[in-house]
Amino acid sequence: MRPASSRRVSRATAALGAVLLLAAFTTSDDAPATGAALSADSAVSAKVVDATGRELGVLTFADAGAAISVEGTLHGLTPGVHGMHLHTVGRCDSPNFASAGAHWNPTPRQHGSTNPAGPHHGDLMNLTVGADSSVVVKMSTPAGSLRGEPALLDADGAALVIHATVDDYQTDPSGNSGVRIACGVVSGS
Repeated sequence: MRPASSRRVSRATAALGAVLLLAAFTTSDDAPATGAALSADSAVSAKVVDATGRELGVLTFADAGAAISVEGTLHGLTPGVHGMHLHTVGRCDSPNFASAGAHWNPTPRQHGSTNPAGPHHGDLMNLTVGADSSVVVKMSTPAGSLRGEPALLDADGAALVIHATVDDYQTDPSGNSGVRIACGVVSGS
């Protein structure tokens, strides 16, 4: 027979285990009850395509403080510098991607980081595509949130659009960045 002190330790250990197990399955207003609730704040993505529907890559979007980070790698773009912006509608109808709407601009600002009345929340940095037609994307929006205030992902979604030429970071509404050549619907799926 085990000593009494050993039995007390075993009972205490079992009781502590039961409390921890119960706590693991108990939720509060501060803790999500399921994995689905956790994913509401996680990263979302956009499969970027050109006007023919050819996939160029996938970009990932995540909240990053008071901004949204955009990361990934794209292939198959024309070498050179291209403007890139977030647009207000989650549609990418080819051939011109006009269905993506205007730039995401939840505050009354003008386009461009060098514009004294700018920038839009959806203004991103230019992409410099290499001679091999690829580019690694790692940048963030000037402000905003995926689902917080102001939210990029509203009832009609959002899109990322790549333009044919360089964004001058100043001319409203799109930095003279030319026609829309690629687009990706920003979505959680």
